[in-house]
Amino acid sequence: HTRYPLVTGVQTCALPIFDLVVFGSFTRLTDSGLGCPDWPGCYGEASPLGAADDIQAAQSALPDGLVTWKKAWIEMIHRYLAMTVGALIVVTAAASVAARRHLPHALAWPLVTLAWVVAQGLFGRYTVTMKLYPAIVTLHLLGGLMLLALLAIQHEAYRSRPLALPPGLRRLAVAGLAALAVQVALGGWVSTNYAVVACTGFPQCNGQWWPAMHVGEGFTLLRELGRAGHGGYLTFEALVAIQMAHRLAALAVSAVLALLAWRLWRLAPVRRFGQGLAALLVLQWASGLSNVVLGWPLAGAVGHSAGAAALVLLLTLLLARTRAVAALPVATGRPAVAA
Repeated sequence: HTRYPLVTGVQTCALPIFDLVVFGSFTRLTDSGLGCPDWPGCYGEASPLGAADDIQAAQSALPDGLVTWKKAWIEMIHRYLAMTVGALIVVTAAASVAARRHLPHALAWPLVTLAWVVAQGLFGRYTVTMKLYPAIVTLHLLGGLMLLALLAIQHEAYRSRPLALPPGLRRLAVAGLAALAVQVALGGWVSTNYAVVACTGFPQCNGQWWPAMHVGEGFTLLRELGRAGHGGYLTFEALVAIQMAHRLAALAVSAVLALLAWRLWRLAPVRRFGQGLAALLVLQWASGLSNVVLGWPLAGAVGHSAGAAALVLLLTLLLARTRAVAALPVATGRPAVAA
């Protein structure tokens, strides 16, 4: 009897977190991450309205700089959304503690989620105070997806709708989610280093199948934005290495996920997961190619981030809902019925 309000609470958190991940991508892609160069307020104020003089002065000095009215509002809306998500998770965690005797899962899940949202807030702070330090920005992206995954696990535990899955297929799903996590990290590294346009054309990069690359410099993690590990500026060859790593990993990850989608499609109880995974893969490739061919359009770039979040959510829901069994019936043309 206490389960259903908690289900509603988790669902209420999940949608804003998905929106937060997508809007965070929009904030980064519009160069609005430093639209308010301090934290948590904007020049010490609760909104850009209170910081009007400071923002106007910064915009007058550099009309296309990091601080403008538009960028300040984008950054603060992102922060307001993050604070809303944090408050919802605090409420859900408190409700879970109050109903701990009736929880269908360990109390650790909501408490871990609460701890993680605090860590995510710190990543958000250091993203600003450390001036878009690439490793911090990438971890901030991964942290948002981790929050989404934690809520997906809680949601399925509250609903208690187990599905059967052959052990080998479940291991493939785990491998698919792990590979996807690596690819998302690589994609975040591309975005935070502004390496999307380092390669023009597809499938070749700048007219070459294997262009000149500086892998060591591109994947030096402890460095400032635009700087190499030795203190100089990041070379173009380093940016090419970042972009090529993302492209090559995309081929391997897509092969794993395509195999997983095909095998899920053939099993009646999980056929819809296979269909959803296949559709998301097609959309993800379409948005990824649009970034290269069309010169990084904002809609395509944001859609690519949303697609990655949707893939993480789908695979997490699949693994949270399924348990291993020896065999399952192969899907027919009839609608699948959950076991």
